[in-house]
Amino acid sequence: MWISDSWKDYEVIDTSGGEKLERWGKYILLRPDPQVIWHTPKEAREWNKLNAHYHRSDKGGGEWEFFDLPNEWSIHYKALTFRLKPFSFKHTGLFPEQAVNWDWITDIISKADRPVKVLNLFAYTGGATLAAAKAGAAVTHVDASKGMVTWAKENAAASGLGNAPIRYLVDDCAKFVEREIRRGNTYDGIIMDPPSYGRGPKGEIWKMEDQIYSFIERTASLLGKDALFFLINSYTTGLQPAVLTYMLNTAIVKKRKGQAVSAEIGLPVTENGLFLPCGASGRWTP
Repeated sequence: MWISDSWKDYEVIDTSGGEKLERWGKYILLRPDPQVIWHTPKEAREWNKLNAHYHRSDKGGGEWEFFDLPNEWSIHYKALTFRLKPFSFKHTGLFPEQAVNWDWITDIISKADRPVKVLNLFAYTGGATLAAAKAGAAVTHVDASKGMVTWAKENAAASGLGNAPIRYLVDDCAKFVEREIRRGNTYDGIIMDPPSYGRGPKGEIWKMEDQIYSFIERTASLLGKDALFFLINSYTTGLQPAVLTYMLNTAIVKKRKGQAVSAEIGLPVTENGLFLPCGASGRWTP
């Protein structure tokens, strides 16, 4: 498992009974987590000091219960700053487990000693975009949600990257890739974080299990001859690390060599020393 263990402003304090107790800066949130199927004694004092609690509904979805939480606040990861706010379906606008991948791409870009172009697809609020830009890359940030792209711009400004070479696009990722192929554009690094299911800005339907392999193949054709990395993240049940490795081996390694490796990503749990699984990532390097 690849562990995001360098946070100072975030931690998973404890886990029990389908929920995770988290600290986001100075605020304590309790949110559901489908991986937490165990029950342990709730001994951490923060269980009784919640700022907000997201309650899952038996009918799907759920709602927040707020005790003392601002509408918006910020946390930091190394030199990056992220704006947070609670919004529908339990999210805050950041997936802290992805920090282990931010560190990985930062290391590669920083050591390249040349200009680096990165494409970030399904880029959400820009965690990987900011990490790549801070390391010196020129980044193309693509997401179908205008609101998420605006949020990413605000995170960039808060991180001192308002004037960084980041191109923000509200677009359907699959259609954007096809246009880039026709244009003959290439990238040194590609990141993708595809959802299990989604819709593009014009109603385009994305269904992970039906489209992901062909999409990896098409997107990998945008890697330049001296490309540095390809990263795919998955939160979809059934797409285990081995599946990500097989897809990367078939779509990239067989055609241009290099190495593909995959693993679960996770977060340390302070109270019990466990590591909470949070999806999987697959990485290719030449």
